[in-house]
Amino acid sequence: MKTKFAIAITVGATLLCSALSSCVGPFGRDGYESAPYTAVKTDGAFEIRDYPEIVVATTTMSGDKDNQNSRFMSLFKYISGKNETEQKISMTTPVFSKTDGDRQEMSFVIPKEVAQSGAPKANNKNITVAKRQAGRFAVYRYSGRWTEARDKKARATLAEWAKTQKLTLTSVMEKASYDPPFTPPFMRRNEILVSINK
Repeated sequence: MKTKFAIAITVGATLLCSALSSCVGPFGRDGYESAPYTAVKTDGAFEIRDYPEIVVATTTMSGDKDNQNSRFMSLFKYISGKNETEQKISMTTPVFSKTDGDRQEMSFVIPKEVAQSGAPKANNKNITVAKRQAGRFAVYRYSGRWTEARDKKARATLAEWAKTQKLTLTSVMEKASYDPPFTPPFMRRNEILVSINK
């Protein structure tokens, strides 16, 4: 009886994992163009990457640190056609976000084809479309649902690793989010990254 129950549990778990994997497919990060990079060094959950110059749409706000939904929706409206040419632009990954003092920023990566042909200007004056400089970054990757405590711990973990590697940090740390909100926590890809000297 116990053997049959164990087999049933195993089969059920396998089917669930299979179903979740298929959900990530075209409706998760696998269906999106992602910002390109070259891995220079990999050390478990840590990586040193070279990112080329890319074009991003960025919204900037001051004050409320918890107003992420407003920033996200502003950018989402931009790619949905709220721009000078009413052009619909595909969603990409990751969504970059950072805090520098009282300044809150969130950026969407513009798809390569759109960037090459010229990304349209936003109708919203709080959104700018500009080049993000190429550079080398130290990165820490982790899974799970985002929380302030987990984010703080991830930043401390990256800072400690960078110290052991004798890396010189040249920017504030930022968050990179890759998955839609309905993605199961254990399948999520979260990253903290910071610019470093080459």
